[in-house]
Amino acid sequence: MKPETAELTSKADADLATAQREASVDDAPNFDEVCFHAQQCAEKYLKAIMVETGVRVPRIHDLEALVNLLFGEYPGLERILRFARILSAMAVEVRYPGMTADEDDATESLKAATLIREAVQEILCGSGDAGVK
Repeated sequence: MKPETAELTSKADADLATAQREASVDDAPNFDEVCFHAQQCAEKYLKAIMVETGVRVPRIHDLEALVNLLFGEYPGLERILRFARILSAMAVEVRYPGMTADEDDATESLKAATLIREAVQEILCGSGDAGVK
C-alpha cells in the first residue's frame, strides 16, 4: 500500500472512531458531528482507492460522484451507492443552520460509513471488487 493511501485510511479510521465515540456519549451526544465524521471516513476511504490506483483525486465531497468515478474499475461498488448518497448530505448540511441530525441520522450514517469502509478494504486488500461483479 502506498504511504499516502495508508495515511488516508488511518485518518479515515480516526474519523470513524471519533464518530463512534461521540455517538456513545450518554449526556447530549452531538449527532451532527457523528454524521460529519462518518461522512469524512467514507470520503477518505473512497479517495484512498484513487490514490492507490493512480486516479486523480478530485476536490469534492460528493460521495456518489466519487463512487461513480470508480465504477469502471470496480463495478461492485454499486452496492454502496445508496450509502454514499446518505452520507453525501452529511458533508455540509449538518455543519450549518437548516439541518440538525438526530439519533436515527447518526445511526444510519455510522452504518453507511462502516459498509463503505468494508467495501473499500476488500479492494485495497486485494480480495476482490467489493464483493459483487
